Amino acid sequence: MTKKIAFLFPGQGAQSVGMGKDLYDNFESAKNVFDTADKVLGKSITKLCFEGPEEALKQTVNTQPSIVTMSIACLETLKSKLDIKPDYTAGHSLGEYCAMYAAGVTDLETTLKAIQKRADLMSETKGGAMAAVLNATEEQLENGLKEGLKTGYVDIANYNSPSQVVITGDENAVKAASDYMLANGVRRVVPLAVSGAFHSKFMENAGKEFESFVSSLDLNDTKIPVVTNVDAQDTIYASDFRVKMPKQIYSSVHWTQTIEKMISEGVEIFVEIGPGKVLAGLNKKIAPEAKVFNIYDKESLENTISALKELFVEI
Repeated sequence: MTKKIAFLFPGQGAQSVGMGKDLYDNFESAKNVFDTADKVLGKSITKLCFEGPEEALKQTVNTQPSIVTMSIACLETLKSKLDIKPDYTAGHSLGEYCAMYAAGVTDLETTLKAIQKRADLMSETKGGAMAAVLNATEEQLENGLKEGLKTGYVDIANYNSPSQVVITGDENAVKAASDYMLANGVRRVVPLAVSGAFHSKFMENAGKEFESFVSSLDLNDTKIPVVTNVDAQDTIYASDFRVKMPKQIYSSVHWTQTIEKMISEGVEIFVEIGPGKVLAGLNKKIAPEAKVFNIYDKESLENTISALKELFVEI
């Protein structure tokens, strides 16, 4: 039986100054992606990624297109060195745009324009807060949210792993929920440095605006399923992506369920493509039995290619 493989793409928070530079310097395929991003977006993504400064790179309007560019540069370099097609793709929040690109739903220019528009709309929405809740039981989380709702709106933004969820909503409600959980046995709740309450109803207007933008995009059906954030389900039709792309902005990211879905479909190997190792860390909590590799620079690319060649050798 052939081993099934999925490509995963990280989201906001994975960025770091210097990301992608050694790929740009060593591989034409990576250089082409960065150069295209600079041209299509009319700003130097290359400079933001390679030189920062960090303050500029971590602004949502820059972070999202920078991570997408970096991740696609990694992907294109992998493809130039190894003839490999994933059985599934998935991306965490903004990473879903790389997953769609990898599956052939969008071309490079469309992907870049879409992520920049998404970033612009999300950054215009101010107010609200987010916090990561670590190692809470379902009961502790449920009770914390109930307590927060007495103060205002609070919801779950991300189901990142069985031991980590992110809550989002009104600042006071997020604080009330956090304080309640800390007082009732949850050891760690970490406030996140974000510009707004992402993946919450705060973002509904941004989602509605994005809907009209998405209606004009050139999207393709795909044979490689993208397991989407909003529902952790296989998605292959352009018409479904049009509905899910705007909805994703204000809906929960079902990442734990996404990985569990792919495992249930027989995926044994995951390759995280893009900056950092955040998703690999989450995967160890969700599916410790699966093999996970990373591609974020020249060395990790070469190591992953070598490992994949061994795994896929015909016996």
